[in-house]
Amino acid sequence: MLASMLGMHFMGFVALVLISLVAALFVHYEFHYRMVEGFDGFLWKWVAGWVGAWLGSPVLGDWFSHITIGHVYVIPAFIGAFIGAFLAAFIWKAEARVLRTVKANN
Repeated sequence: MLASMLGMHFMGFVALVLISLVAALFVHYEFHYRMVEGFDGFLWKWVAGWVGAWLGSPVLGDWFSHITIGHVYVIPAFIGAFIGAFLAAFIWKAEARVLRTVKANN
């Protein structure tokens, strides 16, 4: 399975880019869940969303096998992209809170 992920078709790559773009747009601009304001934070979520979308099918499975784009299962890719974009912001927010707490206690 890893070899098939590394030998991705161009349409699969484009599908992952578009799926992760949608997830990053929703998390950053609709849900306003941000770690960094502005375009930088959005780009970070887009990259994290792409990794999540790429890992979506191998981790979550091949759901709705008739809904594919370039050998990418769309539903697990969307779920993975949202998880990736959310986790990117969550990890930064958690780290900032811990650092603030440590600094306040010193």
